[in-house]
Amino acid sequence: MVRQSRQNRSRFVKVKCPDCENEQVVFEKASSVVSCVVCSKVLATPTGGKATLQTDVIETFE
Repeated sequence: MVRQSRQNRSRFVKVKCPDCENEQVVFEKASSVVSCVVCSKVLATPTGGKATLQTDVIETFE
């Protein structure tokens, strides 16, 4: 019997809003538009795979 090891290919990232400097945790493969909870600026848009981040990544969580 052959066992396949599957790696977790998706992670969470901490991003910083360019407008209000709020730090927020976002899923890397978001399936819906992610907005800042403080100023409502769009931080990530879905693309069918990994989301397109509109801001800088501060930290990555495995």
